[in-house]
Amino acid sequence: MTSKRRFFVTTALPYANGPFHIGHIMEYIQADTWVRFQRMQGHEVHFVGADDAHGAPIMIAADKAGKTPQQFVADIAAGRAQYLDGFHIRFDNWHNTDAPENHQLAQDIYRALRKNGLIAMRDIEQFFDPVKGMFLPDRYIKGQCPKCGAADQYGDACEVCGAVYAPTELKHPYSTLSGATPELRKSEHYFFQLSSDRCADYLRDWTQAANAHGQPHLQTEVLNKVREWFTTDENGHGGLADWDISRDAPYFGIEIPDAPGKYFYVWLDAPIGYLASLKNHFDKGQAAQHWHAPSRTAQSFDAFVADPSVEQVHFIGKDIVYFHTLFWPAMLHFSGRKTPSQINVHGFVTFGGEKMSKSRGTGISPLKYLDIGLNPEWLRYYLAAKLTARVEDVDFTPEDFVARVNSDLIGKYVNIASRAAKFISQYFDGKLGYAHNTGDLRDAAQALADDVAAAFEAREYARALREIMAYADRINTAFDAAQPWILAKDEARRAELQDACSQALAGFWLLSVMLSPVLPVLTARVARELFGLERDFVWSDATELPQHAAPYQHLMHRIDPRRLDALFETDPPAAPVVAKPTAKPAAQAMTPAAPTADATQDPFITIDDFAKIDLRIARIAHAEAVQGSTKLLRLTLDVGETTPDGQPRTRNVFSGISSAYKPEDLIGKLTVVVANLAPRKMKFGLSEGMVLAASAADEKAQPGLYILEPHTGAQPGMRVR
Repeated sequence: MTSKRRFFVTTALPYANGPFHIGHIMEYIQADTWVRFQRMQGHEVHFVGADDAHGAPIMIAADKAGKTPQQFVADIAAGRAQYLDGFHIRFDNWHNTDAPENHQLAQDIYRALRKNGLIAMRDIEQFFDPVKGMFLPDRYIKGQCPKCGAADQYGDACEVCGAVYAPTELKHPYSTLSGATPELRKSEHYFFQLSSDRCADYLRDWTQAANAHGQPHLQTEVLNKVREWFTTDENGHGGLADWDISRDAPYFGIEIPDAPGKYFYVWLDAPIGYLASLKNHFDKGQAAQHWHAPSRTAQSFDAFVADPSVEQVHFIGKDIVYFHTLFWPAMLHFSGRKTPSQINVHGFVTFGGEKMSKSRGTGISPLKYLDIGLNPEWLRYYLAAKLTARVEDVDFTPEDFVARVNSDLIGKYVNIASRAAKFISQYFDGKLGYAHNTGDLRDAAQALADDVAAAFEAREYARALREIMAYADRINTAFDAAQPWILAKDEARRAELQDACSQALAGFWLLSVMLSPVLPVLTARVARELFGLERDFVWSDATELPQHAAPYQHLMHRIDPRRLDALFETDPPAAPVVAKPTAKPAAQAMTPAAPTADATQDPFITIDDFAKIDLRIARIAHAEAVQGSTKLLRLTLDVGETTPDGQPRTRNVFSGISSAYKPEDLIGKLTVVVANLAPRKMKFGLSEGMVLAASAADEKAQPGLYILEPHTGAQPGMRVR
């Protein structure tokens, strides 16, 4: 048994603008497995998480939802427990970065960095939305690519030609929030001087160093990538750059001390949220009970984080390496705090070697996985069996998932207990007996447990599970060779029967101990129901030999491949809601369901009927009243089309929405158009489509007309499915 270690473990903070996706769950399973392994060895672990709550995207999304940012984040956070509990992920505490602890810690760290001479101020020019009254982040600016001329490109890079540029280089820029032409304005910003010699020299040493246990701070491939960021070319380009850590009001975030109207950029306070959640955990005096936390603490936060023996371990995805390997350790070190002991980076989850896509039916919804009744420990095992210490993507295929779970967990592991326990219960009243030297069994168990422990410690889960299943194969082979079904027929050979079954169940005990970090619920049942323990397994149980086994109870069933079909079914699209240019009320939205008694609902259509309708995202480039009509507006729509010579093409559409909208309020908005509707000749001109809008069935009783507005991430020409 090694000396007791003390850990502070985190996963990357999910942005609080949506539910968890499969990438989150994989990361949490990876970290939770490692944490459970450390706890089984008797080490002290504090495992915390939080919602990343700040930034312009959340402020804007909250405004659109008619909520305060705080309420918007709280509503997202309210849905977290069903995922974490559902996949048996046990954080000690879950918090959010808008909490008082984070405000205080972020400001304290900033003051320390400023006192250390690492904060500089300088004017920058950036786009300002005169309608929204705010400076625009790059993602909210679009325009024509300055390199290839492609329309509707974001403010930092062109998705057509791949060019990278500053937002100020865009031609014909516009705000995606209001459609207005942004104005260039100057503003004083605050910078963390990452490019300083002090920071660069420190980070070169830290990134290549190891922790107190000889483990490198960074994986080899991560270190190689980080080294590239230090490199400058012959012209002096490249190398570490100063980091803009400020944003101007209005902004949902933490105010910069002594700087009215200035807020910390979300990426400054987000990692500090790790510390804030830990502080909240300690300040409570016990783990947050809402998350069924496994440990309690009455320790001092300040004393804990100052303890040089405490190991700070982060699990993150490969897309946020820059922030965690450069800014984060530099911020901590130069503000007088401990730096991370390890930053463990993983890849993404792919499907058949390609990026997951919900629209193609290759995306895995974690909540849907749980809702259709799939065992969460199947997924825990499958992902763990593919996870290594390297920065590699984890590929999911349904066939491999079914084969691995059915072969390993049922055919190899559970199969041992179901066969051996039957004979022990029937002939020996549950008592185990070993005919040979049990010291050899213990020595073999110790050697295997040590190898598997080393693999878990190094996050080589795939290797650990390969060793475990290879041992399960040996147990099954020995059991088959002993032929207990034949021994049971001969009373004179009962000692041989008891020994063969006892050795198989001793092996099953060892397997269960080693699988506990991955399959905590299943192995807890094994410990209690089969072997009569009043607790979960701990790692030192590996060398113990069970003396009694209860009658076997069903532990886990095989996956029926047909059950996975529901996981990858795409949700059927709703029928379009159309504002028709007649007196008939707009059709109500429908999804295929049981017949309803609502007499106002239109008849159902088939999916084939719906597939005939080509719905496209459109941007309203211009809008004007139609002279001679009190109902119509003339809309000029950008539907992502071009002429044969490659020039942008717009459509002319007349829409009866003048009672609800002023023309100037529509310019720049995204909407949805029926793109394959036959052009209609009207007395005012040709109408080349139909925009969609919603209204009540009884417009007189409930007046109001609302054009459909897609999320700001949609782009003209995208198909609505």
